[in-house]
Amino acid sequence: MNERILVTGAAGFIGMHVAMALLDRGHRVVGVDNLNDYYPVSLKKARLGEITRHPQAAHFKFARADIADQDRMLELHREHDFTRIVHLAAQAGVRYSIENPLAYARSNLVGMTVILELARRAQVSHMVYASSSSVYGGNSKVPYSETDRVDSPVSFYAATKLANEAMAHSYSHLYRLPLTGLRFFTVYGPWGRPDMAPWLFTEAIAAGRPIKVFGHGKPRRDFTYIDDIVRGVVDVLDLPPPATVDGDPHRVLNIGNNEPVSVDDFIATIECTLGRRAERIPMAMQPGDVEITFADVSRLQALTDFRPNTALADGMAKFAAWYLNYADSDSNSD
Repeated sequence: MNERILVTGAAGFIGMHVAMALLDRGHRVVGVDNLNDYYPVSLKKARLGEITRHPQAAHFKFARADIADQDRMLELHREHDFTRIVHLAAQAGVRYSIENPLAYARSNLVGMTVILELARRAQVSHMVYASSSSVYGGNSKVPYSETDRVDSPVSFYAATKLANEAMAHSYSHLYRLPLTGLRFFTVYGPWGRPDMAPWLFTEAIAAGRPIKVFGHGKPRRDFTYIDDIVRGVVDVLDLPPPATVDGDPHRVLNIGNNEPVSVDDFIATIECTLGRRAERIPMAMQPGDVEITFADVSRLQALTDFRPNTALADGMAKFAAWYLNYADSDSNSD
């Protein structure tokens, strides 16, 4: 063990938890994040603070850097000599990609190119990178399988993630570089993102404010608890795809809960957790949204014995407890 692993997006929701899981396993971790202001930087700094309180925090180094800055990323490699990479940094958010596509082009396209080139030069034994369930677009066949067609993205964010998979495949083919893309399905849990439904709904219901319910509550989402996601990411990192004579060492895998829940039922779960009724404002579907996300995780299960074991009610109870404590401490610090 004790490898040197680069985690991009280390101040992000998934990145923070992955970094700590790798520390748990005895690895040395170099975390990179540009700490942009897409959502409050204070939350990102608080996540980094959690990592610094980890029992193995002495094995964690953080660099504030832009993954699209090739000179800086290569400098970090010369300093730390990475052996593996978990690439999670990206400009997130489906709806924001409609307003500000150039931010996605820089982070998700240029940034991905820089990290692939870094992986090639470092000759890493494996790189796991973040894709998204959004690549499935408006596919009507469910559950979504890795063999489904994904040539009709309905948001620019989805288009960048689909491009990432094609870019990774080309590097794998050209340089025999072991790469795995993980298509994440609606991740939630403590330290989550404030632009996502779990946070937005919990915050509003707790404060007695109305919530906008897009698609009139009918869309279904494959909500996946953060601990289940992290276990899958770290297990996959230990299993690079083999290079064969007629195949490239690149694969794409779904990672989700395999049990979609309607937005209506999701809100009802939060109501039970908080002991408060939500005031709902029914809204039409927004551009870029889809009716359902539903992961077929059989390939991941065959590879790692991946089994999501966190029920939505349990996961949201943990998130709500964390959120109420965080909101209280945040307000007291103002």
